[in-house]
Amino acid sequence: MKYIAMNRFKIILGSERDFEQIWRTRETYLDEVNGFREFHLLKGESNEEYTLYSSHSVWDSKEDFIAWTKSESFRKAHKDAGKNKPLYIGHPVFEGFEIVIKLKVIIILSVGLTSDKFHLDM
Repeated sequence: MKYIAMNRFKIILGSERDFEQIWRTRETYLDEVNGFREFHLLKGESNEEYTLYSSHSVWDSKEDFIAWTKSESFRKAHKDAGKNKPLYIGHPVFEGFEIVIKLKVIIILSVGLTSDKFHLDM
């Protein structure tokens, strides 16, 4: 069963750009582990204190996620995490979820070929 791992971060107002840059430029080492499928950094609402963010990763299974958290790849990816504490209010809050229902939109394109050109009918 697919698994979603999320961490919620409360980022001090004015530090949003720095926080996003850290995520854009960090080495994740996720290409070294089994079961990882995708990652999203989500930006939520702001209040008078902070802006809410969530990291959202999708895994083939909860077991794959747990194996990653015990791996050398995980240790390498998180070795400098403490340097960013001045951007946060409190600690990140972890939430894990097994996917029980998934809906998908499927778009079907009809492709007509004429000589050396492609023609798409939608």
